[in-house]
Amino acid sequence: MRRLAQAPNLAIATLWAHALREDGIDALVQREFLAAAAGELPPDQCLPEVWVADDGQWELAGRLLDALRDRPQRRWHCQGCGELVEGGFEQCWRCGAMMG
Repeated sequence: MRRLAQAPNLAIATLWAHALREDGIDALVQREFLAAAAGELPPDQCLPEVWVADDGQWELAGRLLDALRDRPQRRWHCQGCGELVEGGFEQCWRCGAMMG
């Protein structure tokens, strides 16, 4: 078992581990409950971590995680009102139309 990455918070660590598991990587989250110990322990030692159970999957997991972290943000023009919508939104903030 090897540590793949330290995440800024539990939500991100869980998201990364779930995405890796969808790609067949045996990933798990460690230190998920240590945030409560921050102050008693150094804060950087309390952040959640993503670990890969199979050392043979570690390099592939690293490449998959890099691709997940570097996903481009979408930009699209709403067909309903013409508004430019940026980020991961699939619905126009202005008129509510779905991305087409």
